[in-house]
Amino acid sequence: MQTENRDLKPEKMAMTVKDVSFSYGKNQILKGASLEIPKGKITTILGANGCGKSTLFSLMTKNLNPDKGRIFLGKKNISNLRLNEFALKAAIVHQYNTVADDMTVERLVSFGRTPHLGLMGIQGDEDEKYVEWAMEVTNITEYRNREISRLSGGQRQRVWIAMALAQGTEILFLDEPTTYLDIRYQIEILELVKKLNREYGMTVIMVLHEINQAIYFSDRIIGLCQGKVLIQGEPDEVITGESIRQLYGIDLKVTEIDGHKFVLTV
Repeated sequence: MQTENRDLKPEKMAMTVKDVSFSYGKNQILKGASLEIPKGKITTILGANGCGKSTLFSLMTKNLNPDKGRIFLGKKNISNLRLNEFALKAAIVHQYNTVADDMTVERLVSFGRTPHLGLMGIQGDEDEKYVEWAMEVTNITEYRNREISRLSGGQRQRVWIAMALAQGTEILFLDEPTTYLDIRYQIEILELVKKLNREYGMTVIMVLHEINQAIYFSDRIIGLCQGKVLIQGEPDEVITGESIRQLYGIDLKVTEIDGHKFVLTV
């Protein structure tokens, strides 16, 4: 089961994954996965634990190299891009992040400018403008001089997103950005993601566990099952009782509330 959007054209793709396979030793995780990420949209990757979501994310962000297949950023094979070149095009917020206890918010956000700095590593006016903008749009300017260790979980996640935004890229990768956050901060982070997409035109690629949040906040869903792409397309088209059963191995009712698909998870 895989629903394709027939209107998608190569020049409208931010990224394209073609027949990618990957194994950890003898354990094959991805088995010829192919998918498309349209420009200017929010695309969310869904699937049960062990389906290959994290591995696919790592491959698309150059943390791993595929055993087979190709991944394109625009028209360029990312295997031919140096890490610094990739960082000028795409920013990444990982699921787990650590930093020194005495690191301040502004200092951490400024690290997002690293790919743009020369050998001397000196920031200029343009770098400072990006840092200020990133803190403003994530609503953390008032914490600029505060140590990261003194922030709440939701505030910390905003700082990591701000650091990614300071890179000044058109593509933002988010690996389970709501992990360990209570529902209030989960919604705040996802509303921020939506704002970045709608107001600033950023292409967002994220991994989420919560099905209904993925449906509500995404323009496009990609569902993985046993290392293969089972579904891809608009949420209202691809989220059905049958696709949920195949993705997660459980029968759940899919209904509609206020014009949006909704999965009854109890």
